[in-house]
Amino acid sequence: MDRSKSSKYDNNERDSLLAQLDNMVSETRNPDTLDLDLVDTEQLLTKINQADAIVPNAIKACIPEIGKAVEEIVNAFNKGGRLIYIGAGTSGRLGVLDAVECPPTFSVSSKQVVGIIAGGSQAIYKAVEGAEDSFELGKNDLININYGENDILVGIAASGRTPYVIGAIDYAKSIGTKTISISCNPSSQLASYCDINICAVVGPEVLTGSTRMKSGTAQKLILNMLSTASMIRIGKVYENLMVDVNASNKKLYVRAIRIVMQATGCDAHTAQVALDLTHYNAKLAIVHILTNENIQDIQQELVRNGGFLRHALQSVKQATE
Repeated sequence: MDRSKSSKYDNNERDSLLAQLDNMVSETRNPDTLDLDLVDTEQLLTKINQADAIVPNAIKACIPEIGKAVEEIVNAFNKGGRLIYIGAGTSGRLGVLDAVECPPTFSVSSKQVVGIIAGGSQAIYKAVEGAEDSFELGKNDLININYGENDILVGIAASGRTPYVIGAIDYAKSIGTKTISISCNPSSQLASYCDINICAVVGPEVLTGSTRMKSGTAQKLILNMLSTASMIRIGKVYENLMVDVNASNKKLYVRAIRIVMQATGCDAHTAQVALDLTHYNAKLAIVHILTNENIQDIQQELVRNGGFLRHALQSVKQATE
């Protein structure tokens, strides 16, 4: 037998990786779930639910660092830069998921928030063997999207050691951009590489090493916070309404009508007439209904106020008083 094919690592590599895993919280065994194969279904689900309940408090402890990350992302946006997520496996898929939700929710270009996964788009559906083990591949994937000095990179890795992600972080730092890490293991290798380290310590998984569970949930919540808070900070929200929604399907078409109704107190017919008049720009429709001013004047005020609806509305009202 060809023993070179019987193992993915030589002994030194094997022992090094074993030592790394031994020091990771996310890889330790959970003492509360040693009987998973003995309990009944309801007890099993209760254990999973109890473990999941730990996640929000773990994230709460990270809010100061998440806040710093949001400020840096907003700075990048204001310079015309992009938010780039990069990860492998579950972490990469979560980054892609958050990125693809931004255009319909906030009417931003699909190029403003980008998710990259080790192994390319095929890895979203099926694991690509060995992709996460390459430092060079992470670097090359950034080069291939013309990652530049105004962009900002978020490296996502529950373990905090994924070579693919570290390779990308190294490249981003080499050209002088800000870097952010999202991991679930304190004092990880990835954290030492990044300007801002967001580490939600959720503890051992219910199923040992299955970081798609608590760790994945924590990553998903943190990504939601980063993108949503950053979009709010660049004027994509009025009150708690997503007034930059892109009405690209029937549900979002009706949602745009509801948003205008909720923001103005008008009826559905009035909202639809205003949206038709403004080519389904909810911001324009809302200010038009509330002030009855000319659409072009409203558009100019929105531009002058950086897209912030509340500020533009105040400006229009003051100009007509």
